[in-house]
Formats: sequence, C-alpha cells, structure tokens
Amino acid sequence: MAQKAQPVLVAVATVSLIAGLLWIAVARTAGQQPELVAVKVTTPPVIDGAVDAVWNQAKPITIRVTGGANQGSHDVVLRAIYTTDSVYFLAQWNDQTESLRRFPWEKQADGSWKQLKTSTEHDENTYYEDKFAVMWNNNISGFEQSGCFATCHAGEKPAGSAYGNKYTPNPGEWGDIWHWKAVRTNPVGYIDDQYVDSARYDKDKAPEAGRHSDPKTGGGYTDNKTADGKLPAFALPGNKPAPPFWILDAEKTPFDNSKYKAGDQVPGIIVAPFAGDRGDIRAKGVYANGQWSLEWGRKLTTPGEKDVQFKDLSKAYAFGIAVFDNAQVRHSFQMGVARMVFQR
Repeated sequence: MAQKAQPVLVAVATVSLIAGLLWIAVARTAGQQPELVAVKVTTPPVIDGAVDAVWNQAKPITIRVTGGANQGSHDVVLRAIYTTDSVYFLAQWNDQTESLRRFPWEKQADGSWKQLKTSTEHDENTYYEDKFAVMWNNNISGFEQSGCFATCHAGEKPAGSAYGNKYTPNPGEWGDIWHWKAVRTNPVGYIDDQYVDSARYDKDKAPEAGRHSDPKTGGGYTDNKTADGKLPAFALPGNKPAPPFWILDAEKTPFDNSKYKAGDQVPGIIVAPFAGDRGDIRAKGVYANGQWSLEWGRKLTTPGEKDVQFKDLSKAYAFGIAVFDNAQVRHSFQMGVARMVFQR
C-alpha cells in the first residue's frame, strides 16, 4: 500500500511546492524588478556564440533560476544591445555538462536497435538536450507580477506530466516564447519561435495545452525512425556512428545496418533551418569550460502575429527565463519577473 501511495504523495508535494513558490514569486516582485537595459550600438554582433567586444557596452544582469532537474540551479548572466532595426541578446549560464544525446539509437549485442530513454512520460532527464527559454508578455493576466508562473498549472493531466500544463489564464491572452534547443535548433543556427495561449490540455486537439509553434513554410526537425519505429531511417554521411547526435537534413544518408557494431549509436533526430515565421530568430550557443554562451538576435518588429513587437522603445517589456539542464520539461525557473528597457 505504501508503495502505491508514493507517486500520489510526490505529485501532491510537487503541486504544493510550486504553489508556494508562486506566492513567493509574487511577493518578491512587489519591489524592484531586475532590469535589463538594451544599449544602442552601431555595429551588431556576429551570431556565432563567441562573445564579441561589442557586448562590453552592455550592462549585465544576473538572474538565478532554481528548481530544475540534474544540476537544479543556474546563474544566468544576460546582456542586450540593439541597432536601428534589430535587437540582440547574450545569455551565459553555468552547466556542469554539455548534454547532446537526445534519444539516440544504439545497436544491441543481438543485432537489434534500441532508442535510449529512461522515461515514457514525456519526462526524460538522462538522454536529452540542454535548452534555454525566454517568455515575453503580451497581455497575460498576472505576468507583470509573477512572470511565467502566471501560465503554469501544476498537477493537471496528462497523468505523469512533471510540471503540469502551460496556458494563459483567460481567452485572448498570449505570450511569445523563444525556445533554444542544443540539438534540434542550435546546429542550424536558430531559436524555435513559439507562443502560449489559453488552450487547455486535450489529447487530440491540444496535446501540449497552450504551447504552440509559430507557423513555418519549411525546415524544422523530425524524429529519425522507420515507419514501424524499430530502426533509424537515416544516418550520418558515410553511415558514421554518432557523434554528432543530429543529422542535417541536407546530408542524411540511407541507414545501412551492416556498417555498425554493437554499442554504436545513430542520432535520433534530423534537423534543418526553419523557413517562415518560426525561423525569424537567429541564434548560436557554444559550450566551454562549464558554461553555455548563447547569442541570438531578431528584428525589432516582425510580421508574426504571435511575436512580441519592440516598436515602442520607451516601453518596458516583461519577460521570464528558464534553463533546461538535460531535461525534457523539468526546467529551472526564475522567481518573479524581469523587464527590458531600451536606453535611448
């Protein structure tokens, strides 16, 4: 009986913890909010993950994120600069490991293939990738005080969902999500442009609740598997074993089982640059010496219907950040909210 009750107790404890953290987040934002000042420059940075001298013109702020899987907490140093038509960001955070093995295939001793994972509940924290996310407020109730917590609904179905569902409190409310992924988007130099609205979880109509991707006209990422799901469909050039743990769509090669021995691995994902609205944020992250350095940039205004628009440079823009340390959903989160202002 005790063993059967344990998952329920853990779930209740998780809901209570997040509810408590929400109260703390609101209380802490009653005073001064962290302020990121975007400084105007004449020459933009090169989006390559290397920290150009131009970043010395920007004043850094540090935001601590906590509560995630694996390392659990991180100190994120943020900088922002802008030009006449674009805005750029640099985020650097400590991470003990560079995590790039996202559901790789591995050949077994009996000749079969197995896709490596430890969870079947959309809650992988071993064979996954590092990620970083920013959420910008458009008109979400409570976001200006509690940040991303305004969209979090812990303990809701589907059963086993680690952090519950994400959606805005009321219809018509939405926020812009910028979701960088070390395996699925970094190799092709982009951030995944997404958004959150008020959609509730529905296994057929809204399996990810209120989180959606912006429209695209091409590119993106797809799982590397055959129709029956028993083998990888494609391989790296020359059927070389991994690493890397992604296959560029332009270089994918038909999978040849005879080229591999037991223990060899093949990437579980095929990637290509986004085309269309979903691909309007260029980005590059580099891992070195226990730290990620991520640069990204975007036009101040875009045609995207669910994109934050930085068209009023006298306005403060509220945002929240999250770090995923080799975690599918159990991210480290910011307590409260920050805001960005433009220095003019």
